[in-house]
Amino acid sequence: MAADPHIVAVWVKGWTFARETAPPIPYEDGFRVDVGWAQQKTRYVFATMSPAIGELVRVIEEPWVFLKACVSAAAMQPMLSARWIIQRPGYMMTCAGPMAGDSVLPEGYVLDATQGAISVVRALDPAGEVAAIGRVVVVDGFAIYDRIETGPEHRRRGLARAVMMALEAIGCERGAVRGVLVATPDGRRLYERLGWELHAPYTTAVILGK
Repeated sequence: MAADPHIVAVWVKGWTFARETAPPIPYEDGFRVDVGWAQQKTRYVFATMSPAIGELVRVIEEPWVFLKACVSAAAMQPMLSARWIIQRPGYMMTCAGPMAGDSVLPEGYVLDATQGAISVVRALDPAGEVAAIGRVVVVDGFAIYDRIETGPEHRRRGLARAVMMALEAIGCERGAVRGVLVATPDGRRLYERLGWELHAPYTTAVILGK
């Protein structure tokens, strides 16, 4: 399952926008992002199993530099030395919309939206605390969804669905015609129920620090 390099490029651009990091810099046939966080200094992102990954494995010695590619873990593993650890699976997904289902909230919950360059939707519980949250940015006609989270005590109540559909409405208002995100295994199951499709596996390797 080969990823579309254009979709990957747009997603990387949107991710840096949503996370307010430095913008992506072309690197070989992928991108480098100088993230600048304590436990994520830099990330390299590739749409394929690029030969550049093997070279990076050879020259990188410091921890918290991430190698990411839209390939399976089995495809990346032979390129890595013993110091590199493959993290939990990720899945790049796309949605041509509209998402499936409805967005009925449980009694007492409400949605709160803050629109801007980075739009944020929160589901608030009856006490006014954030129970679920998500963000969206629009880049080149794509809605890039990021940091979709639901508190453990609020799960399985339809909150993530409601947040996603509210974010979709914002994206459509801003001209987005397709959605892109990277999901965890649990998130993938939710998004598939909403009508999202797997675009490519998304594998991450890193040298862990202390």
